[in-house]
Amino acid sequence: MVKKYAESVIQFRWALLILSVLFMLLAGVGAKNLFFNNDYRIFFSADDPRLQAFEELQNTYTKNDNVILVLAPKDGVVFKTETLTAIEDVTEKAWQTPYSIRVDSLSNYQHSESVEDDMSVANLFEEASELDADELTRIKAIALNEPLLLHRLISEKAHVSAINITMEFPKQIPDGKGGTIAADPTKQVSEVVTSVRELKSYIEKTYPELSVHLSGIVMMNNAFGEATIYDMSHLLPMALLLILITVFLLLRSVSGTLTTLLVILFSVITAFGLAGWLGIELSSPVMSAPVIIMTLAVADCVHILSTWLSEIRQGSDKKTAMVESLRVNFMPVFLTSVTTAIGFLSLNTSDAPPFRDLGNVAAMGVIAAFIFSIFFLPAIATLLPIREKKKDTHTLKIMSSFAEWVIAKQKSLLVGMSLIAVVLISLIPINELNDVFVEYFDERIEFRRDTDFISQNLTGIYNIEYSINTENTGDISDPDVLVNIKKFTDWLNTQPEVVHVNTVTDTFTRLNKNMHGDDKSYYKLPESREMAAQYLLLYEMSLPFGLDLNNQIDIDKKSTRITVTLKTISTKQVLEMETRVDQWMEQNMPHLKAVGASPTIMFAHIGMKNIISMISGTTIALVLISLILVFALKSWRYGLLSLIPNLVPAGMAFGIWALISGEIGLALSVVTAMTLGIVVDDTIHFLSKYLRARREKGLGAEDAVRYAFSTVGVALWVTSVALVAGFLVLATSSFKLNSGMGLLTAIVIAIALIVDFLLLPPLLIKLDAWLNKDKKVTEPVAAVISENQI
Repeated sequence: MVKKYAESVIQFRWALLILSVLFMLLAGVGAKNLFFNNDYRIFFSADDPRLQAFEELQNTYTKNDNVILVLAPKDGVVFKTETLTAIEDVTEKAWQTPYSIRVDSLSNYQHSESVEDDMSVANLFEEASELDADELTRIKAIALNEPLLLHRLISEKAHVSAINITMEFPKQIPDGKGGTIAADPTKQVSEVVTSVRELKSYIEKTYPELSVHLSGIVMMNNAFGEATIYDMSHLLPMALLLILITVFLLLRSVSGTLTTLLVILFSVITAFGLAGWLGIELSSPVMSAPVIIMTLAVADCVHILSTWLSEIRQGSDKKTAMVESLRVNFMPVFLTSVTTAIGFLSLNTSDAPPFRDLGNVAAMGVIAAFIFSIFFLPAIATLLPIREKKKDTHTLKIMSSFAEWVIAKQKSLLVGMSLIAVVLISLIPINELNDVFVEYFDERIEFRRDTDFISQNLTGIYNIEYSINTENTGDISDPDVLVNIKKFTDWLNTQPEVVHVNTVTDTFTRLNKNMHGDDKSYYKLPESREMAAQYLLLYEMSLPFGLDLNNQIDIDKKSTRITVTLKTISTKQVLEMETRVDQWMEQNMPHLKAVGASPTIMFAHIGMKNIISMISGTTIALVLISLILVFALKSWRYGLLSLIPNLVPAGMAFGIWALISGEIGLALSVVTAMTLGIVVDDTIHFLSKYLRARREKGLGAEDAVRYAFSTVGVALWVTSVALVAGFLVLATSSFKLNSGMGLLTAIVIAIALIVDFLLLPPLLIKLDAWLNKDKKVTEPVAAVISENQI
């Protein structure tokens, strides 16, 4: 049946060429529907309880989408007329930022104080260029002693200062026809980033004594897109070049290399075109798919073309050689494509939607590569001119010698490899779940550099927000409520991870002091609900537009938001902090207990959730792949045996990872499922050749191992090198989720090759000895070598 298909492919090759191109173009048109989503929320499902809690908090108070712009005087002095003039100027211009609803800085901080038995509320300073030394000293003293400013807008050393711009992005925008359409979040972010970078350029030109650093949620969202652009402009050309060099070195054929290039390009275009038709959103993880597809597509091409070229070099014409190559390789290539696709499709159990999308796009690319490899590749390869070259006897001798060495050392290899595997797998528990989500971006990305500077010199960008609901106790003016919040705030400030706590109780204590002639003894919470409510009302009526308390208090005065700013810490530390807070609340204010919500909390939990969800995905993939192998190999014994070289590499790789890093994050949680289908490829090709020698040629186990090495050994070596090279290219990504995944996957594939070459042959010989104790080998070794197809 396979031979008939192969002959039909050659017979109708022109039609298949045209159909392949049409299929690629039809699928590729879908790429027009693709769009890049750089919102960090895409990493979370709509039903994620922590995302829902965060969205509810965002709907209650002013949203926290922001850009933080930090000014750093080169002489390290903020409180001088030149720097304060710049802060005042930039604050005014920051209001022009698209979608801005609030700007907070030293200059417009609403400082309240007692003036002639009344309370005055005004900007901390105005007309900065005219301030004298005494006024500068006074402003500095106020700023460094104000809890709402210190470690938020001014550093303790008074050497850097921040301007925080808060945005609110509309979900619907006018369509110009009297109606509305859905807004494009990526375009909105781009507008803001363009505006603030223009502002940065203005500052650097107008105030050359200042350096400017940009961070915040909006800049982080933008960084996802910039990391992707950087990777696509650097990684794709690098991966393509490496792959083509590898293919050429193996095939030693220009036409074969060109054919492989076309299959690669067709596969990538088809996968992303289909993604567009299916409405899949592009994200940083998804954009690693081209490198993955390119790398995996090579394996199909190499196995078909290497056998084809080998047949030609042995005297066959192009058409006959291709028919034989397809007959020999169709089933192994089909099986490897199916198992690889299953591995990627298992990513659909991931809790992070971008990894589901990555799995689906990669799976479509793998299947597309299979289709083009069995239809398009044979058609075009037999039409292109080819220069015949002599067989590479040097490579043959090396592989033959290697096979003899493996057979001679089979017992030592079986014991040694087993011990190494056991030792490395035993190291897996050393790994711990940990991530630092700011470090998703490496230092090549401006956001990472600026964020590191801000974290080291001013404040953190991590935060946890708590909404304290007083519905059952009255409102936020209730003294008991305020006392509890104050206790909570004081306790938070003692925690080692905390940089700053933004709470309304600081405002109440200041107002109480103001209303008592700025007497320091009254720097405490108001003693009655009526007093607290009156002070708050008076203060709010004095606040200018855009600087109200809606970022801290809901409109009904029933809830208040406490924002806890943290140092740059790992997800493990965030979860420990969250647990301590929950325990403290349960013990000290159970009636006001609130759940922490923020992107920091969301990212801290997603890693563990993803590992748990991927256990089911990996299990499903393992069961399906095992059943396929048992069916394809027509032996439950060989099917079960194949599990060893398929599972051991991932276990050994995670053991090595424990020695290299010891930390597993969001991306690495999908590696086992993803690589399971990939590492099966080598096992299938080796086993298929081994069983062909046993069943069709009547060879004994050792000679069958020799046959497998001689027919497919070099191809496995080169395809594995190509796979490792491709994923190592991915490991150079500026986006850690891609780079970590690429590095660990490369390690898994490299170990898989070692296991297939050093452990699988001894296992096969051992199994044969156990099953066929009385049978003897009748075929001489020389006969095996003469069958070589490499």
